[in-house]
Amino acid sequence: MRVKRGTAGHRRHKRRLKLAEGYRGRRSDCFKLAKRAVEKALQFSYRDRRAKKRDFRGLWIMRINAAARLNGLSYSKLIKGLSDANIQLDRKVLAEIAFSDPASFAVVAEKAKAAL
Repeated sequence: MRVKRGTAGHRRHKRRLKLAEGYRGRRSDCFKLAKRAVEKALQFSYRDRRAKKRDFRGLWIMRINAAARLNGLSYSKLIKGLSDANIQLDRKVLAEIAFSDPASFAVVAEKAKAAL
């Protein structure tokens, strides 16, 4: 008597098709196409989780540079001044301060300017 292994295979297929829900055309219905589409989607999401970190760092640097120039400094001079003044704020926090509270950023920039 042959063994069909039905439930395990069905479960595996259902799991993969569930991940492909919302895809266009046969990519959401046909297991063979769904398998390829889900695999590619997982590769993209893995890659882009890393790219997101680079993108945000670039955005933070742009915001800090713009705010620094309003206060008479360049980005590199601001970072050097903060380092010399022993002010340990990372770029994410500096960008948030520059964006939401320019007056506080001006105080930080003055301290950096004084340390140069």
